[in-house]
Amino acid sequence: MNRTRRAGDRRNAQPAAPRRALAALCLTQIVGWGVLYYSFPVALPTITADTGWSDPSTTAAFSLALVVAALAGIPAGRAIDRRGPRLIMTLGSVVGVAATLGIAAAPAIGWFAAAWVVAGLAQAATLYAAAFTALTRWYGPRRTNALTVLTLVAGLSSTIFAPATAALLDHLGWRQTYIVLAALLAVTTIPGHALGLAAPWLAHDHAAHPRLRHGHVRTVATSRAFVCLTIASALTAFAMFAATIHLIPLLTDRGLSMSLAAWALGLSGAGQLLGRIGYAPLARRTTPRFRSVAILAGGAATIAAVGLLPGPAAVLVAASIILGIARGAFTLLQSTAVSDRWGITSFGTLYGILNAPTTIAMAVAPWAGSAIAAAVGSYPAMFAVLTAIAAAAALVAIGTATPGVHRDVGRAAPSSGA
Repeated sequence: MNRTRRAGDRRNAQPAAPRRALAALCLTQIVGWGVLYYSFPVALPTITADTGWSDPSTTAAFSLALVVAALAGIPAGRAIDRRGPRLIMTLGSVVGVAATLGIAAAPAIGWFAAAWVVAGLAQAATLYAAAFTALTRWYGPRRTNALTVLTLVAGLSSTIFAPATAALLDHLGWRQTYIVLAALLAVTTIPGHALGLAAPWLAHDHAAHPRLRHGHVRTVATSRAFVCLTIASALTAFAMFAATIHLIPLLTDRGLSMSLAAWALGLSGAGQLLGRIGYAPLARRTTPRFRSVAILAGGAATIAAVGLLPGPAAVLVAASIILGIARGAFTLLQSTAVSDRWGITSFGTLYGILNAPTTIAMAVAPWAGSAIAAAVGSYPAMFAVLTAIAAAAALVAIGTATPGVHRDVGRAAPSSGA
């Protein structure tokens, strides 16, 4: 009797552990993205003005972090596939705190770049790629709901941290601002990952059979659909993140104050919530290929709108929010693209492969966006080039259909589309 009751208690308690993990990841993603990503575009003008470092070299340090995150994401995903996210993400949080303190203490541009390299390792171990792997494996067929909740909440990161970083910079130097951000990262993400990611990590699919696992990864990664998906994701990420990083200079060039431009960037992050809310109904009614093409084409249209509208300020802020909507839908599209087509088998490894070119495109985007703007003579003309790149991504996404793919037990429910 007692044994039966204990077994029933264990069954009833099992769903609570993934729910606790989801709650922990919601908090840590808000803070992680805010400190390790969104603080930089707001702090950049203050950093260059205080240090005399050039804008391209300072931006290159940040871009280098994203390249490192892309390269480190594949082994990080493989490690999470095998051992679970708790240790990897906790260590990544510790590294992130050390990197942020290193950024604050940087006496020269070389030190600053080295600190961002370390931050890139932390990004690979703690941000979306790691969190998506954890939730996809824990939630299985219910993963879309969990990923939607996570990205909805994490979408508040720029909304919170863009104006908060601007406020800190108004009262403190940029170095003191990064010290405050490091402290916040430490007190939230380290215990959040160490204590919140304690759900059991079961060995799914081929995890215990390296030959089968490697064969599956090789088959999927070399397929036409996966290659097209990777190219389309990278092109879209480049266009959208170049537009986002250069949103503030575009808006200030058109007469908005720095404070209002920062709020526009923050509200763009809030717009991501609408894009993510709308993703689930779209997924229930469409195939993965259709929604890929539709969302990427919509992204191209929103980039065009942001770049072409001359004002007034309210219209520019509204266009920034629409850009955020497109980005929000794209984030969920990318997070489910692999599992919707090939299931959860070796998801962390495959998502790491898919995400590496995307993250490198994000890394190149700040520098390349500036170079494009210089070459074409203005930020609106740069946004026109980004529109063409995003439109090309939508065309490539036509090749992402996967007819005849086996539906495994971790595949999305039929309502998600096939």
